Amino acid sequence: MALDLELAADCCGLAVAPVTEAEAARIAPMFKALGDPVRLRLASMIAGHDEICVCDLTPSFELSGPTISHHLKVLREAGLVDCERRGTWVYYRVLPDALRALGSLLQPAAVPA
Repeated sequence: MALDLELAADCCGLAVAPVTEAEAARIAPMFKALGDPVRLRLASMIAGHDEICVCDLTPSFELSGPTISHHLKVLREAGLVDCERRGTWVYYRVLPDALRALGSLLQPAAVPA
């Protein structure tokens, strides 16, 4: 289930207003995908580059290639990363709007002066 990023960007921070049922349904899959330590590490590694080849990700884990591919598929389906095949390799990039949507949701409320 891909996230509707335009709608997620309109979502208020948790400390500002309650998240609606529709907003929660759109955003929860992203948090769920990041809730796995391997996927969190993969997302972090991908976000640290404009794009990165799967061949550069796999050696960082003691997991099989198919297992890494599964985790990357979960991140793609959650709307956090996208990829492009070039020959035999696949290159991944983070979707900045997805990170902004998650970040805006986690912003603390402004403290009145």
